[in-house]
Amino acid sequence: MLQFLSSNDFLKIILKIRNVIAENKDYLAALDAAIGDADHGINMERGFDSVADQLGVVDVNSSDVGVILMTTSTALLENVGGAAGPLYGMFFMNMANVCSGKNIVDSETLARMFEAGLESLREIGGGTIPNDKTMVDTLFPVVEGMKKAVNLKLELVETLKLASDAAEKGMNSTKDMIAKRGRASYLGERSRGHIDPGAASSYLIIKTIYQYVSGQA
Repeated sequence: MLQFLSSNDFLKIILKIRNVIAENKDYLAALDAAIGDADHGINMERGFDSVADQLGVVDVNSSDVGVILMTTSTALLENVGGAAGPLYGMFFMNMANVCSGKNIVDSETLARMFEAGLESLREIGGGTIPNDKTMVDTLFPVVEGMKKAVNLKLELVETLKLASDAAEKGMNSTKDMIAKRGRASYLGERSRGHIDPGAASSYLIIKTIYQYVSGQA
């Protein structure tokens, strides 16, 4: 079982995320159609297709984890439309900054990476907090779960299992919320009853990382 994630592991994870996003494009589009403009699935697929293209010319053997994630960030910032581009782009950029120069990442570093990524989302959103019906509702409990796992000295796979479970619960919690941010906020009460598409794509990313570490993907 993996105890650390290397640059090559992150490359494989990002490419698996690309496949998962493509497989769930229509699902994400349907979620966005209910409270947004129905393009989240298409935008995310286009973004991660570009990520795969740009990572294809990166020499993983001479690249640290930060390079892999910064390349991911740049591709998303340049190619994902709407709010998702800046949000996911800065999320991966802040993660990259934490692990710059590192060829392997342990659970403690991974938790700090996700915490930095989360902070970027909250700043871009003008102080987004849990219960605003955004991807923060997925990622906030992920970070809390990871920090708890680190304090308990859990293994990497256990840390990510806890994170994946927390992400799923956080995503599902958005269904009963009224949106307070973004386009969905214009709907008011009508935004209730629908899972936030950004929360859903965030969950898919966390789930994919866990499945990779646990050998399921």
